[in-house]
Amino acid sequence: MFKENKGHLQRDIFGISNRVSASLLNKMSGSGEYLFYQLIFSKIDETLFERLYSDEASRPNAAINTMVSALILMKHHDWTYEELFKNMQFHLLVRLALGLDDLEQMPFCMATLFNFQNRVINHFIKTGENLFEQVFDRLTEQQLKQLKIKANICRTDSVMVASNIRSYSRLQLLVEMILRIYRVLSEGDQARYKERFERYLGKSSPKEFLTEQDSTSIRSSPAILALSCL
Repeated sequence: MFKENKGHLQRDIFGISNRVSASLLNKMSGSGEYLFYQLIFSKIDETLFERLYSDEASRPNAAINTMVSALILMKHHDWTYEELFKNMQFHLLVRLALGLDDLEQMPFCMATLFNFQNRVINHFIKTGENLFEQVFDRLTEQQLKQLKIKANICRTDSVMVASNIRSYSRLQLLVEMILRIYRVLSEGDQARYKERFERYLGKSSPKEFLTEQDSTSIRSSPAILALSCL
């Protein structure tokens, strides 16, 4: 069930902004991360993603603006999924950029983010709509100027975010296929080809392999995987 995230508009009395010194709060308010919160996070039209969710009463979705912003930051910094979640957990300014006013709670888990990406790519496959591109299209020229981002670069970022999601989907399928192939090999063949498969062995699932990849690796890995098992 779709639900917009408005919780960031109501600051917690025990939140970050009420627990740091005035001088530190002033520095935080002047940071690029706070500008990101104001001009990107707060301006994301979550209703663009409403079509990805059921109209029936059910458990509400994780905050769309937080997940979209997290993916943008991940692309911008070229983080792996593990690095993204580490920064979300421990980096005060990253939490500020994502509208998180507490020091403990995480807005979503990795599985939830993967599920969201799958919804976005499945929607793109079915309709041809790039929802991330629509997010950037709704940013005003003034917002882009304040962030010193050129419109064409911003559009490129939206395409790259969508491209990363498509590559993630393909990579997940390829890793699953490789693991299944290895499992059906005879013990002799497993020993013979272990060196080619070892980077994927010991993973409980394809998602565990994906969490260690940055955006560049995710885009290049499908081709590398296809060649590595020849």
